Amino acid sequence: MHREEQKLRQYAKIYICTIIAGLAVSGLTAFPLETEMAYLVKHVEILPISLQLWLGEIYHALKMTNLHYPFLSYGTDWLAFAHLMLAVLFIGPLKDPLKNKWVIDFGIICCIAIIPLALIAGNIRHIPVFWQMIDCSFGILGIIPLILCRINIKKIEILEAH
Repeated sequence: MHREEQKLRQYAKIYICTIIAGLAVSGLTAFPLETEMAYLVKHVEILPISLQLWLGEIYHALKMTNLHYPFLSYGTDWLAFAHLMLAVLFIGPLKDPLKNKWVIDFGIICCIAIIPLALIAGNIRHIPVFWQMIDCSFGILGIIPLILCRINIKKIEILEAH
C-alpha cells in the first residue's frame, strides 16, 4: 500500500468516525429527553427569548406527555435506536471503505433527505422556522465528512487501479 493511499484511508476513517460519533450521540441523547430539556430550560438565559419560549414549551409538552401518556415516548426510543443502528452500519466502511462505499452513498442520501423532511414535516407540525433550520443543519453538517470520505474513496480507487 502506497503512502498516499494510507493517508487517504486514514482521513476516510476520521470522517467515518465523525459520522459514527454524531449518530451515537444523537441516539443516546434521544432517550432522556425530558431530563435534558429540564436542564436546558434551567440554563437558557443566554439564548434569544423566542428560543427560550420554544424550549419551555417543548419541556412542558414532554413533561405532560410523559406524565399522562408515557407510551408515546416509546417512539422516541425507537428513533434513538435507529440512530445507534445507523452508527453501527458505518462500521463496515470503517473497516473497508472501498467495499462498503455504498454505506457512504446511503449516508449522503440521508443527509440530503433531512432537508425536505424538516421543511415539510416541520411546517405540517407547526415547528418554528428557526428550529426547522437547526434540523436542516444536521443534514448539511453531516454531508460534509461523507462527501470528503467519498472523494477519498475515489482517489484510493484510482491509486489501486494504477
